[in-house]
Amino acid sequence: MNERLHSVLAQRGVSLESLAEVCEVDPKTVGRWLGGRVPHRRHRFRAALHLRVEESFLWPAPQPEIPTPSSAVGSELVGTYPNRASVPRDTWLTLLQQAREQISILVFSGTFFAQSNPHVAKMLAERAANGVHVRLCFGDPGGQAVAIRGREEGIGDTLAAKIRASLTYYRPLLPEARCEVRLHDTTLYTSLFRYDDNLLANPHVWGQPASANPLLHLKRGDRTGWFDNYAESFEAVWAASRAWTPDQEGTAAHGQD
Repeated sequence: MNERLHSVLAQRGVSLESLAEVCEVDPKTVGRWLGGRVPHRRHRFRAALHLRVEESFLWPAPQPEIPTPSSAVGSELVGTYPNRASVPRDTWLTLLQQAREQISILVFSGTFFAQSNPHVAKMLAERAANGVHVRLCFGDPGGQAVAIRGREEGIGDTLAAKIRASLTYYRPLLPEARCEVRLHDTTLYTSLFRYDDNLLANPHVWGQPASANPLLHLKRGDRTGWFDNYAESFEAVWAASRAWTPDQEGTAAHGQD
C-alpha cells in the first residue's frame, strides 16, 4: 500500500479518477499504484507535478524499469505463435467467454476476428450484459495511417475497404451500454487483444500483413513488464481515437475476406 500517495490525494482533494485523467491511464491503473505498484517514469512525473509534491516523496525507491528475463518478463509469457493463424480458434473463444472485466481490441481491420467467429458481435454483447467493458478500436479508413499502411503492404485502398467491411459486423453493438467502437489514426506497431489479465500481442513487420507476423500470449505478472507496456499503449491510442458514427461515414454493405 502506497500510504504517501493515499495521503497526498486526500490532502489535495484529488480523486482517483481525476489523477487517472491527468496521467492518461485507466482509473484501475491508479488503483494499482495505490496498492503499491510503481508507475512508469512519465506517469510518476505527471502525478507528482499535478499533486505538487516531489516524485521521490511518493516513490522513494522505484523498481527497475527493465526487469530481469527470469522474473517479471519471463513469468508473463504464456506462449508464442509463429503467426496469428496458428492461434487455435478455441483459445480466442475461451478468452472472450471467460472475460469478466474488460475486452479491449486494437487493430487496423481485424476482419479475421469476425469472419472466424460469425457470432462474435452477439458474444461481445453477452459479455457486456454481464458487466464486461467492451472496447473495439479500428483504423480510421479515411485516415493517413491506414493510407500509409496500405501503401506499405502494397494493397493501396484495399485496407480501408477491409476496415469498412469489418465494421459492419459491430454495428449491433453500438446501442449496448458497455460497448464502444472507435476509430484511430495512428501508426499501429502491434495489434492487441486484451481479455482481463490475458493479452495477445501481434507485432507488425514492415510491409507484411499482421496475420503473417508472430503473436505473443502474455499474462499480467506481479511487476511492471510487457503486459503493462502493451496495455498502456492501448490506453494511449484509445484516448486519442474518436467514436465510430456509421450513419455519417458509411460502411461496406458486405463482409470481405
